[in-house]
Amino acid sequence: MTGRFLPGVPGRAIEAIYEAAPGREIASGKFDSPASSAALAANALGFFLNRVSDFPPLPGCEAESWPARALRLEAEICFPWSGGRHPVLDGLLETPSALIGIESKRFEPYRSKQASSPSDAYWRPVWGEQMGGYERIRDTLRSDPGRFVHLDAAQLFKHAFALRTEVHRTNGHRGLKPVLFYLYAEPDHWPGDRKPVDEHARDRHREEIRRFAAAVAGDETVFVPCPYGRLIDVWMNSEDWSIQGHARAVDSRFSP
Repeated sequence: MTGRFLPGVPGRAIEAIYEAAPGREIASGKFDSPASSAALAANALGFFLNRVSDFPPLPGCEAESWPARALRLEAEICFPWSGGRHPVLDGLLETPSALIGIESKRFEPYRSKQASSPSDAYWRPVWGEQMGGYERIRDTLRSDPGRFVHLDAAQLFKHAFALRTEVHRTNGHRGLKPVLFYLYAEPDHWPGDRKPVDEHARDRHREEIRRFAAAVAGDETVFVPCPYGRLIDVWMNSEDWSIQGHARAVDSRFSP
């Protein structure tokens, strides 16, 4: 655990969470990679694991009721069926008015990836009447799998569907507003060889985020994109000196 977590982050508790999660990030060694996205998310969000009421309002979510009342890391949320794989979000933050699923990205948007077509299961008529934008994204990815090159649009529409499902469960978070918070890094350099990250890839990623956001505007699951730089700025301006120090530590260790 030494060196794996920043000061103030409850490392042993977070290790236990990740060891029990489906991704096996720690056991596989991926968590300790210099490029690990999980390490960034666990450290940035995990600081608030045992002090969730101190979590500052997320940028773009200020209109929700705060303070937050629950935080889970590596949170699995289920589709309205049993069996198969279900989404795992980097963070699931509950406020009195909203259920905010946090999907964090670090270097992934700037790597090449193979496009895939979604499973037929996502065409089941179980998403309600206010998810048309996400359904159109889903349909587009079947007819044009390469439509989004840098943004993992397939993962995002699945997360949105699952969040919408969760707030309609009788024994879930019924009545809360589902929010999909897309938190992304914009690193200047790759780890190791320190080669610059392609500036055009960062620009295209931002443009794909804008297109995705426009497509799903008005849907039941609210989509809120946010660069890590903006989140760190919010934390830097906190009145709590420990949150300011955490923001500086995240910025220094991970340069997101």
